[in-house]
Parts: sequence; structure tokens; C-alpha cells
Amino acid sequence: MDYQFSALDIDQFSHLFGQDQQALARQGVQRVVADNKPGYPCRVSLQDAEVGETVLLMNYEHQPAQTPFRSSHAIFVREQATQAVPDRNEVPGMFRHRLLSVRAFDASGMMIDADVIEGERLEALLGRMLANDVVDYLHIHNAKLGCYAARVDRA
Repeated sequence: MDYQFSALDIDQFSHLFGQDQQALARQGVQRVVADNKPGYPCRVSLQDAEVGETVLLMNYEHQPAQTPFRSSHAIFVREQATQAVPDRNEVPGMFRHRLLSVRAFDASGMMIDADVIEGERLEALLGRMLANDVVDYLHIHNAKLGCYAARVDRA
């Protein structure tokens, strides 16, 4: 089963780049300096920030469906991010070394399946979940902290 990862669109966040701490704070955003790698996965570039690089930490509504599964959580966006456009069937490297929670949703936004897996084994789970015709899309989260990481659709 072919799949496509989707990063968040940089245009949703570029207006925040370079704002001072007070302006960011008024919007519920914090600027953080990455002090280890891996540790600050960017949802726009789908790459881990380099040590010393600044990232913006903010809440993001990744599941806006009007269902019991509506959800938002913290995300990081690198201030020097470039838009990721992964190839078909490409699992970006930042997913390989993490424990992941994968959640399958139907077209109405209801969760119909979920599992936890080590990132190096992710392809098999994506294939299994997307083989179910009722599944419309998948969300991947970092299992330990629960942060939203990316959306996956059939390609």
C-alpha cells in the first residue's frame, strides 16, 4: 500500500519567525534553543533541530474534526525550517529513532484503530492500517510525550 507523509505548511507559522519573546508569549508561543539532538522534531521540515538552533514551541490543533477525538498538542517548528515534501513511500528520518503512536481515522474523524511501534518498523504498520478501506488518514504522534508529528495518507 503506497503512502504519503505530509508536513505542516510553513505558511501557517512563518509570521512567527523573528518575533520577540513578548510578542510570541502573547500568542502562547515560546522560543527554545535545542540543547540536544534528537529532541526537537520540526513538523514543517520533518527533521530534528540541530543543537543551538532555535525552535518555536506552540500548541497546534492537528485534529479539528467535531468528534470526541478532536485534539491539539504541543509541536516544534524550526525558525530556519524549509518545507518538507517527502517522496511517496518515504519515511522521514526523524521517525526512525522514536517510539511512535499511530492513529487511524475514518473520513468523519473518528479513530478506528491505533497502535504503538518503534520507528524502524513503521512501514509495516502503515501498510496494515491503510489496507483497511474504512481508514481515511493516519496521524503519527511521539508516543512518550504525545506530540503530534505528521499526517499520512494513501498515495
